[in-house]
Amino acid sequence: MTVIWNEAKECMSRDEMTALQSKRLVKAVNRVYHNVEYYRKKMQQAGVEPGDIRGIEDIDKLPYTTKDDLRDTYPFGLFAAPQSEIVRIHASSGTTGKATVVGYTRKDIEIWSECVARALTMAGIGRGDTIQVAYGYGLFTGGLGAHYGAEHLGATVVPMSTGNTKKLTTMMKDFGVTGIACTPSYLLHIAETLEADGDIENIKLKAAICGAEPWTEQMRLQIEEKLHISAHDIYGLSEIMGPGVACDCQYHKGLHVYEDHFLPEIIDPETLRPIGAGETGELVFTTLTKEGIPLIRYRTKDLTSISYDKCECGRTLARISRFKGRSDDMLIIRGVNVFPSQVEAALLEMGETTPHYMMIVDRVNNLDTLEVQVEVEERFFSDEIKELENLTKKIAHTIQQAIGLAVKVKLVEPRTIERSMGKAVHVIDKRKLV
Repeated sequence: MTVIWNEAKECMSRDEMTALQSKRLVKAVNRVYHNVEYYRKKMQQAGVEPGDIRGIEDIDKLPYTTKDDLRDTYPFGLFAAPQSEIVRIHASSGTTGKATVVGYTRKDIEIWSECVARALTMAGIGRGDTIQVAYGYGLFTGGLGAHYGAEHLGATVVPMSTGNTKKLTTMMKDFGVTGIACTPSYLLHIAETLEADGDIENIKLKAAICGAEPWTEQMRLQIEEKLHISAHDIYGLSEIMGPGVACDCQYHKGLHVYEDHFLPEIIDPETLRPIGAGETGELVFTTLTKEGIPLIRYRTKDLTSISYDKCECGRTLARISRFKGRSDDMLIIRGVNVFPSQVEAALLEMGETTPHYMMIVDRVNNLDTLEVQVEVEERFFSDEIKELENLTKKIAHTIQQAIGLAVKVKLVEPRTIERSMGKAVHVIDKRKLV
């Protein structure tokens, strides 16, 4: 069995990591230049030859890669391995355009499995645990990524997928499930189901590893309080690998990036220039060991900051902060930049609302408007109208303080807002539908 807590990789000095990354970057650049025509042309247009890249200090000489590059080369134009070596294909849903297609060699699958296993270990899950994988299985990377990682770890896997919450909670209780992998919003729905059935005290769950959507620190604390577990943030995207690119440890002070495989940068999304540690910008990744579809300086659109300080857990891996949002998820309302995560954090801090909300953006008489529908606890709907009015004003004030914009608040009863077993939808922008 592979040693998952790998001190040689996760606790090496910065100089040792830089040397390893530099060696692997040179190899990755040569691979794409000689095996991917699209990359070769991009590098030639930028005036870059493989010999110009001698280490990670030369990374800014290389052109960026975007999701449009994957769509422009659909389906296999960025593959750097022959079809005979590709053992699996995943793809995005393609809801905003052509699907983005990624391919994996056998070695890619092995590295991916090891990274997820390292993340599970970071969350306190080991060989003796039973893990429910409640991500969707199929072209989405979440289900199979978590599944193979848990098997690599040597844990017992329950491939639950999504679609039947009642069956999931029954199996969680009957099978003695100790770990779960799913989206954080779905885990809150699972907690609600367990509460309604009086089963919170009848489960053995101790840890959750949640990803596939941004979530706040307040939501993590609420999950932990409801289920009496530790909840961990796992990060990944199919273009780079899938879940397992980064994860937070027991101290929850940022997500440790497995930078022996994925080289992170933070750039200004407007100027595209690198910015310093601790400053918020767009996360960019270069894959250092991927064979199937290596990507150079891939712009993730995720907004975060990075730290290289040693963590209390002993790891020296770079850490990225909890995501503020995505540069392409940012709403501009009457000139104000608004992220859904700001609204979520404000609501959870109040303690009088549930974490379920919907932001509805519209344009009336050429003026942008924002309505926030918020679920509140059942008891408030048995109170006097005056109490509801006061709560509405309090929520509106809290949100305005958080985002700097006046909003209309509409209180709705519990379970009114649709639950999602995949990525939660928190915004309806009617301006885009006109």
